[in-house]
Amino acid sequence: MTDVTLNLWRRPLGAVPAEVWDRTDLTVLILAETGLTELPSEVGRLRRLRTLDLGHNRLTGVPAELGDLIALGDFLYLHDNALTALPDTLGRLTALRYLNVGENRLSELPATVGEMTALIELRAQHNRLTALPESLGGLVGLRELWLRGNRLTALPDTFGGLTGLRELDLRENSLAEVPPVLAGLPLLRRLDLRGNRITELPRWLAELPALEKLDLRWNEVRPSPRLLGELDARGCVVLH
Repeated sequence: MTDVTLNLWRRPLGAVPAEVWDRTDLTVLILAETGLTELPSEVGRLRRLRTLDLGHNRLTGVPAELGDLIALGDFLYLHDNALTALPDTLGRLTALRYLNVGENRLSELPATVGEMTALIELRAQHNRLTALPESLGGLVGLRELWLRGNRLTALPDTFGGLTGLRELDLRENSLAEVPPVLAGLPLLRRLDLRGNRITELPRWLAELPALEKLDLRWNEVRPSPRLLGELDARGCVVLH
């Protein structure tokens, strides 16, 4: 299918021109860095969109009608705004593969995020998250999860359901231990735990079958020589 693109990147709009919502043929709409403070509900009319870029604006919210964009299967960029909440209707975007909600003011993710079962990459870095929804474990196809710079103290018990996860960034949170729910993740290759409050390491780290890189810098932890030796023997680089 040929893309029908409207690229308004860096245009000083302030508001989306009304005629944009009549472009129901659009498959790609780029509104990044346009000074937007509001996204009207008319966005839900663009039912053929596969990519929507709203990054680097001043949005404090997005309408529930965003969930009407059920063809949105490629990218949804909402990063670097002033969002304090996301609508539960995002869960209707069951074809979406990439979601970036980083650099906002979110204190939670919607419980419906677990219904977005096509997600391969989820970025929620630099928010105010203190916990993650239990439903997150339903994202069995998720490969990358970026959670740097939040306030997480633990991960939900369902996290072990993320059997497709390759890369997990938990840097700069408030974790006092390596989350036990990571034990046994079969494909986890890179685990970034920099800048947490971890003081001890579990033995099961050496049993993660695919682990290639473990970053522990800026924690008060001294890995045992035995554990380091076991990880090294398996080809895992440990930074501490």
